[in-house]
Amino acid sequence: MFEPFSGAYYLGRLYVEPRDGETPAIARDQYESVRRQLYDPDTGGRDTPLVMKLDQQHFPVTGVESVPADTLAVPPEILSESQVEHPPSLREVLLATADRADQLLSLTSSVDPPDRFTGAPSGLRSDGGQPTGI
Repeated sequence: MFEPFSGAYYLGRLYVEPRDGETPAIARDQYESVRRQLYDPDTGGRDTPLVMKLDQQHFPVTGVESVPADTLAVPPEILSESQVEHPPSLREVLLATADRADQLLSLTSSVDPPDRFTGAPSGLRSDGGQPTGI
């Protein structure tokens, strides 16, 4: 699904499509497989979410049963800021390495305003869940 691209990213090709909700997602089985293969050895057991980059936007991704395999489902705000014109569209997507994901996630805080780089809210949710945007 992903292959090494640089010291900070893996490269993959996924269908990008819209998704209701706030959190970008991929198929749960693929999420778990990618996390196990590419993140777990580097994170020392920390539950670092996958962080992807579509065009110029970085965001954490979750795994959801209802998302088809080989698909990145993103909220309308992210899709509107991307160069995806006619979803679903097969696109190159970057996956941050575990170290890079940690670095990107460390840039967020629970009191930050919406991130001007991605247009998505930044920081951790008040319920302690995954970050809502980077």
